[in-house]
Amino acid sequence: MRSFQHRLSEFDARGVRVVGISVDPPDVNKRHSQKLGYTFPLLSDPDAKVIRRYDVLHPGAGPKGADIARPAEFLLDSDGIVRWVNLTDNIAVRARPEQVLEALNQFSSAGQ
Repeated sequence: MRSFQHRLSEFDARGVRVVGISVDPPDVNKRHSQKLGYTFPLLSDPDAKVIRRYDVLHPGAGPKGADIARPAEFLLDSDGIVRWVNLTDNIAVRARPEQVLEALNQFSSAGQ
């Protein structure tokens, strides 16, 4: 997520809002965001309702067997329709901002 923070101005310039979601409670996300200097929202979904809705729950993969969200990136249009998805089962593998910006370019050039 740090790489997205570093390129946040590029997303902002395109009218794209970067948002993170985790199963961590709000106080943990707030501390994490402050520590790492995130200026984009880091939302809490401790019951994993949204995480389940987008089918990115990774059961038992967290500390002490807790459920966590698997790494995923989504581009949603202004109507909330998912236009691009990047999913991985490896917590160390995530989309880079360049990949998301390129997907956004393709989405934009297609006139969607």
